[in-house]
Amino acid sequence: MPAQPGLPPSSAARPLEGVLVADFSRVLAGPLATMTLADLGARVVKVERPGAGDDTRSWGPPFSATGSTYFESVNRNKESVCLDLSDPGDLAVARELALRADVLVENFKPGGMAKLGLGYDELSAENPGLVYASISGFGSAQGASLPGYDFIVQAVGGLMSITGEADGSPYKAGVALVDVLTAKDATIGILAALTARNNSGRGSLLEVNLLSSLQGALANQAQAYLGAGKVPGRMGNEHPSIVPYQLLECADGPLAVACGNDGQFRRLAEVLGRPGLAGDARFATNSARVEHRTELIPLLEQALGTATAAVWQDKLVGVGVPAGPVATIDAGIEYADSLGLQPTIDVQDAAGETVGRQVRHPISWTPAFAPRSSAPPALGEHTESVLEWLRR
Repeated sequence: MPAQPGLPPSSAARPLEGVLVADFSRVLAGPLATMTLADLGARVVKVERPGAGDDTRSWGPPFSATGSTYFESVNRNKESVCLDLSDPGDLAVARELALRADVLVENFKPGGMAKLGLGYDELSAENPGLVYASISGFGSAQGASLPGYDFIVQAVGGLMSITGEADGSPYKAGVALVDVLTAKDATIGILAALTARNNSGRGSLLEVNLLSSLQGALANQAQAYLGAGKVPGRMGNEHPSIVPYQLLECADGPLAVACGNDGQFRRLAEVLGRPGLAGDARFATNSARVEHRTELIPLLEQALGTATAAVWQDKLVGVGVPAGPVATIDAGIEYADSLGLQPTIDVQDAAGETVGRQVRHPISWTPAFAPRSSAPPALGEHTESVLEWLRR
């Protein structure tokens, strides 16, 4: 994390220092939310099943030298405690942890925590400042019995209907995007509830579900239906409201080009040696370009076909037209590094040895604070130390 010049990273406290999070979640949405809180300084105690732990500990390949890369991606800076919630003694320990916590995050089936005596009503009666975040697939009403899987929500929520080629099959996003969006929403809600608690002294019950988070992220596509009655469909890499804003073929492959305004399009036309395109009534404005996209794109690709994507990228970026290659993930990380964004951090085990590299928390702070960099915990690594703390 970049530091302010002349200011040592340790000079600022981590924003959530002193906040205790009881993490009863597993897989992706909940763990990503709690890892975000941990990155910002919260102490996160992750409750896992003895012998098995979080489902994602076994999801692979790929595996790193220390475990499942899926698990590791969302569980750094946490303490792992193994508790069997069907055992009365372990359940009592879990309850004590929850009663000491500032925040509890869970993604059991709706009502599952309440059956264990760990529901919001029971816990908040003794811990009124508790911020309780419950994550589900489809909410706690009529959708309570439906299992919440990212892939299914991408399908039924509409995302797959707008992803893929117009004449091809619908596609899911290349990452569990709905889980990630839900994690972001849960984190926002938790931080807002902690702020509200500063004034009221009381916590909150937050309910976040995958379907609502997806629909909240559909943005202009959802509003096209709600505001204009237009149900969007698949358009491949084209944009429904901006042209050109897509992949365009060059001599050696595609180049992503995004003209967000008419000035950028004029500069594109000039660089391509086709300045007359910007004066053509069919293409002079964005609305006209959207209407005549099928006529415009072949003309642009005809010009682009005379040189490589790298050549055109340099020329376009040089005049302020957004353009870039279709990079692999490794190349994307290298590009971010070349821009000074410091995209990754090294993580260390309990002995202080570096055991891996991860994508860092994306926010940079001024004044800077020392980033936490503890490797994801081994299953039950902190059981004894946490039990000893709870007995005090």
